[in-house]
Amino acid sequence: MKKISQYSRRARIATGVALAAVAAGTFGTVSASAATAAKPAANVQTTATTTSTHLTIGAATKAAQAALDAATKENQHVTVAVVDRNGNTVVTLRGDGAGPQSYVSAEKKAYTAVSWNAPTSELAKRLEQTPNLKDIPGTLFLAGGAPVTAKNAPIAGIGVAGAPS
Repeated sequence: MKKISQYSRRARIATGVALAAVAAGTFGTVSASAATAAKPAANVQTTATTTSTHLTIGAATKAAQAALDAATKENQHVTVAVVDRNGNTVVTLRGDGAGPQSYVSAEKKAYTAVSWNAPTSELAKRLEQTPNLKDIPGTLFLAGGAPVTAKNAPIAGIGVAGAPS
């Protein structure tokens, strides 16, 4: 098992923020502002449906800001993105001086982390045995992405891009 100091700065920031968001219990179901439902066309038995847990917009924003603040303290100019379980962007914060490429890179790292439920620094190592993984659209196998989990299932991904290490 690797010590945390052996991971890149970007991976440590993303992983730490992801763990902090979950440890603080700041996740929940998003549907507070849903419109009143119209009369359903058909009733479906509850056994034919599923429910899922999502990171709230408040928790996603808090996690992204914490990652951006941590990077800024280390004089890193980064962009931080948080995506939901389906890869949809929930929040993106671009730090002062972050490069234009960092926006898309942060989103792709977050998407990759939540898709595989693993840090992108670990996933990058899999490219040695399976190089065609990098051909999957929307993914980026570079350090800086971390999954956020609840009940042992991925519910979001956080990506940090723009830092040199």
